[in-house]
Amino acid sequence: MRSIRMRWVAMGAAVVVAGVGGWQLLPSGQEKKDPIVVGTTDVITSLDPAGAYDAGSWAIYNNVYQSLLTFREGSSTPVPDAAQSCAFVGQKLQTYQCVLRDDLTFSSGHKITAEDVKFSFDRIVKIGSNLGPGPLFSVLGSVQAEGNTVTFNLKTKDATFPSKLATGAGSIVDSGQYPADALRKGDSVTGSGPYLLKAYTKDSSGHPVSARLEPNPQYRGAVTRKGLPITVRYFAEADQLNDAWQAKQVDVTHREMPPAVLAKLSPGPDLRITTSPGYDIREINFNLKSSSPVAKTKVRQAAAALIDRGALAKSVYSGTVEPLYSMIPQGFTGHSTAFFDAYPQPDPARARTLLKGEQLPVRFDLAYRKLGADGAEAEEIKRQLEKDGLFKVELIAEADWPKMQQNYAEGKYDAYTAGWLADFPDPDNFSQPLVGTGNSLHNNYSDKTADELIRQTQEYTDRGRTADDFKALQEKVADDVPLIPLWQGKNYVLGNKDVSGSQYLSDGTGMWRLWELGWI
Repeated sequence: MRSIRMRWVAMGAAVVVAGVGGWQLLPSGQEKKDPIVVGTTDVITSLDPAGAYDAGSWAIYNNVYQSLLTFREGSSTPVPDAAQSCAFVGQKLQTYQCVLRDDLTFSSGHKITAEDVKFSFDRIVKIGSNLGPGPLFSVLGSVQAEGNTVTFNLKTKDATFPSKLATGAGSIVDSGQYPADALRKGDSVTGSGPYLLKAYTKDSSGHPVSARLEPNPQYRGAVTRKGLPITVRYFAEADQLNDAWQAKQVDVTHREMPPAVLAKLSPGPDLRITTSPGYDIREINFNLKSSSPVAKTKVRQAAAALIDRGALAKSVYSGTVEPLYSMIPQGFTGHSTAFFDAYPQPDPARARTLLKGEQLPVRFDLAYRKLGADGAEAEEIKRQLEKDGLFKVELIAEADWPKMQQNYAEGKYDAYTAGWLADFPDPDNFSQPLVGTGNSLHNNYSDKTADELIRQTQEYTDRGRTADDFKALQEKVADDVPLIPLWQGKNYVLGNKDVSGSQYLSDGTGMWRLWELGWI
């Protein structure tokens, strides 16, 4: 979910690498073989691709599973990975075919077939996990397998469908190892990606502690570089990650160091700093169910009229994020400032007028993940909404991210804050999954006009033709306010002087390219 440039394909020029030390040659026979340790505060919700739609889980999927297509670093065009070739059939953009490679093998030893690909997508739909990637494939009608050919039949046109196949949602699983109608239990993975998951440990609460990955000698696909062994360490708090970094217990960090630490970073011989365009956005998401105190549009509009994004970015994030006035971030086709146009500055008088007839203060709860700056952010939002006596906000701190996801999926919060990281380089990824009917936010927002605008944007392979529809969609969202965009982040990767390739680990999406890391 996540420095700004005009086009995704220009990303390579926008990456800034500072403090790169000189290359160090190890004496002959002393090549370093220890695993490279990567530290993160992201969480794995599920090791089963049908059960997760979050950055932490997908970062692992990109390495241990294989999709038909993938993205090369710095490119917005999907390329074949498990597939030999893929293309739309005809001009209607409703039939998409891929021819599978014939030299692929799962870590179980089973040969990968087109039936496995069909099985992988069918089970996402059949299981229907409310934490899974189903909303990404809302237009998928059916999947057929014949020989080495897989055919996807779409309900409506979707020019972005190839990009969706290239995400963690497109992970191919072994039909002999994964149940068709339930998530796989246990902490093992059967995949065909560049890495094998050799060990996965959790604490007593079920939170991930570490994952040990080793290169997969049977991998065949788009990745040509053989990676080194990797250990991923998961930290419950950003301060804990920073402590481990300072103590040299991790070699690379990504998502998220404390904002105050990032703001003070400076180049040096022992530090490699990579910043790239951030397509990590943050928003307040409202629950629109009829019993919710924020179900009325005018109540949500009043809240939008009170938010001061500049103060939030400065006081909580030390200037490491930028105020965002649209659900589509800067750098994507169709980005606009719809919320600035509708609510140009905090306006208590306007908010009070909107709330005329409501019992004041309007009381609602706001949940947030108890991690890093999230608590300070929630407190600042509460302060802004309450200072004029119009709202009373009860904060709910959730330490367990999977539990929080389950709770908001079940409608247990009136509102909650969450981040959204681009799955693929297209504004559709900030539209249909966020405000389309049946969206991933589980906010009960459903609007025919919004759905039609989303459908229209999916019709064109020339994405420049979608700009007006995306802008109209953002104006609709700014009027209905199912969510309030807060900020757009930057993508930071820190690497020590002994590690090469950290600048290629992440390009601002949720994808991790662990195979790019090496010892100097």
